[in-house]
Amino acid sequence: MDTHALDTDVLIVGAGPTGLALGVDLARRGVDALVLEAAGELFPGSRGKGFQPRTMEVFDDLGIVDAIHAAGGPYPVGMVWRDGERVGEHQMFEPAEPSEDSPYNRAWMVPQWRTQEILAARLAELGGKVAFRHEVAGVTQDGTGVTAHLAAGATVRARYLVAADGGRSAVRRALGIRMTGETVDPSPTLVADVRISGLDRDNWHVFPPHDGEDFLAVCPLAGTEDFQVMARFPEGAAVDTSPDGVREVVARRSHIAAEDVTEVRWTSDFRPRAALADRFRAGRVFLAGDAAHVHSPAGGQGLNTSVQDAYNLGWKLGAVLSGSAPASLLDSYEEERRPVAARMLDLSTAVHRGEVRRGGETRQMGIGYRDSSLTVETRAVPDGALRAGDRAPDGTVDGVRLFDAFRGPHWTLLALGVAAPPVPESVPVVRGPGHAMYGTGLFLVRPDGYVGWAGQDATGLGGYLARFGPA
Repeated sequence: MDTHALDTDVLIVGAGPTGLALGVDLARRGVDALVLEAAGELFPGSRGKGFQPRTMEVFDDLGIVDAIHAAGGPYPVGMVWRDGERVGEHQMFEPAEPSEDSPYNRAWMVPQWRTQEILAARLAELGGKVAFRHEVAGVTQDGTGVTAHLAAGATVRARYLVAADGGRSAVRRALGIRMTGETVDPSPTLVADVRISGLDRDNWHVFPPHDGEDFLAVCPLAGTEDFQVMARFPEGAAVDTSPDGVREVVARRSHIAAEDVTEVRWTSDFRPRAALADRFRAGRVFLAGDAAHVHSPAGGQGLNTSVQDAYNLGWKLGAVLSGSAPASLLDSYEEERRPVAARMLDLSTAVHRGEVRRGGETRQMGIGYRDSSLTVETRAVPDGALRAGDRAPDGTVDGVRLFDAFRGPHWTLLALGVAAPPVPESVPVVRGPGHAMYGTGLFLVRPDGYVGWAGQDATGLGGYLARFGPA
């Protein structure tokens, strides 16, 4: 084929939660995008199973939060066992009450395979598509686009490419981008999705190390009949991931009989690592999700950070491809997301090592971009007050729910206690009195739900919109 003929505007490599979320975001913006997946089907396991409140807000905007709620449930109370007896219980996450500004108050469990089904269905609804059995072996790029070289010999040409192909990313390796990190725990861990008879589904069953054995955890997967089994082994041990191996370790470390594990549906093993890509961008290629950062599963930060990578990048690719923003807008992706990923990696590692609890920071509501080149704050803001770069809270202004106003691929202007200036028709305006969470002033909310510009009057707003906003 002609190497300069475009097959699509954006090529997304990998149909995991990151790639599918990005595909959904681009599809609702009318961007021509194609998701390629090396496997013949969506990932079949439960691996990433928890969503933090901030990611639930992202799903609200992407139009899938109702489906996510219906498919899962809250995390169960942990039940500690010893010699077949219940000896104590604990909450996996510190409880938090819902509030008007934060309607999604708790972590929500949905197994990864089901999340991907929901995202894929939403993508299809919006006219997007996934091409299975298309393995990318390498990439080349020039001044006008990127060519993905498939293992089967064909090529696909796009204006931009996003590597969402996991921790062993073939695209990242082809670009020569290094991952810098550490082993969080040298002990290998077995993870499996199983069916178990006779075990209650009201608790996350924990069997601490005992009689020379390491821990075992058996968690009911909300919205399914399955349990997720996790078992840690000594450093250097060989992990038997066969069905018989799973049954044997469950029986040896708990009161559950091997024959009560009636079905083993999926198994894998891993060694917890923390690693960060040295760069999140190389020319027209971007890294997102596990291709850019690999977390310990503790604290539920990896999957959430990955989905939010996609959410940050989607509106920027859409703006550049539509011509409403300069190509330099894409520089802000690495500027904003790499520091967040580094901070979440530190948090995941600290939770894994028992240094911090799964509390407020794990909810990711405090993530923001105050130091970003896209952030302009023109007011004198007291400590503790909301300012440009912060997440835009929910609330009600003159009868309008703010998350309803924000939902969609657009910017939104809040005029609270001040007059609203003229803005492009594509920017909805919410007018009302001062608000407890915002105070008074003008707040221009980005398509990804962060305050991009804030001022007491409109001085400078027009210039900001001309640089970053809609045409």
